[in-house]
Amino acid sequence: MTDILNCSYDELKTMMRDLGEPSFRADQVWQWLWQKGARSFDAMTNVSKATRASLAQRCAICLPAVEKVRVSSDGTTKFLLSLQDGELVETVLIPSESQDGKERMTQCLSSQVGCSMGCTFCATGKNGFTRNMTMAEILGQVLIAREYLQDSPENPRLRNLVFMGMGEPLLNLSEILRSLKTLHSEKGLNFSPRRITVSTCGVKNGLQQLGESGLAYLAVSLHAPNQELRRAIMPKAAAWPLEEMMDFLASYPLKARERLTFEYLLLGGVNDSPAHARELAKLMSRLKAKLNLIVYNPVEGSPYAAPDPQRVLEFERLLWSKNITAVLRKSKGQDIKAACGQLRAEKLRSI
Repeated sequence: MTDILNCSYDELKTMMRDLGEPSFRADQVWQWLWQKGARSFDAMTNVSKATRASLAQRCAICLPAVEKVRVSSDGTTKFLLSLQDGELVETVLIPSESQDGKERMTQCLSSQVGCSMGCTFCATGKNGFTRNMTMAEILGQVLIAREYLQDSPENPRLRNLVFMGMGEPLLNLSEILRSLKTLHSEKGLNFSPRRITVSTCGVKNGLQQLGESGLAYLAVSLHAPNQELRRAIMPKAAAWPLEEMMDFLASYPLKARERLTFEYLLLGGVNDSPAHARELAKLMSRLKAKLNLIVYNPVEGSPYAAPDPQRVLEFERLLWSKNITAVLRKSKGQDIKAACGQLRAEKLRSI
């Protein structure tokens, strides 16, 4: 049976045509799925009973099941989700205050079950890679979050999406691109490309295609200012030499006023010295980019520790003195194990 959430808009139009339905019927069903959050075909009240019955015979609406929800004292909310085959993934809602004073949410989305990149500081990589996620599973995370937040076009609380959860998005590029196109649909979720960021730890294949699509902004997980250190903490990502990656990114397609984003995770005593900051400033100086500094959120059993707060401030100040736009991102959700992969790893250990 077909998971209808895994159908693109064009695929849904073809299905409705095959059922002998007029073209506007696809619009109605699409809106029920992506705007109104229908969990069954019976809920689609402006669609004829005969059409609903035909859809129910052919298709299912398969959303992930919520296994656990944890809410942090800072408002960060983490979900452990079970997919149709029983595999587990995570998604996180991170609160922020908008200009109008209302709380808005950024959702961190997973794109794979597990991850094959093996970054040494990441809990997801410790459990290896299982499989890619489908568009339905990727966007199912958004539907779960919208339902939890009671989000609607009249009360939009979920404002930004970042593909920074479990997995390396560019190793699942076809489903990521399908997901982005569905996210942008004006008759569906209607997210602007300016509100979506896809993060990669350094996979060359697919980067140009993502840039040319214009469907999302790009963030690059850097975490080291030189090839030697990057190879030590991100061994598979470092297969693409750092200098070559930066040369490639210098010509990455950007829209007007758009900049690349680099993510730099500060690991205590590893990559947070003034010398590292100076190396990093030199590396970034030739690109149109900004830098997000992230304080490491300690993971159980990890060899790494959080950096000293004073050392973090000195690192940030040194970057600014070199004319590098650096923003210190506060670590959130530490009390609920909000770092990528922690909740899944905890569940797997208990099985």
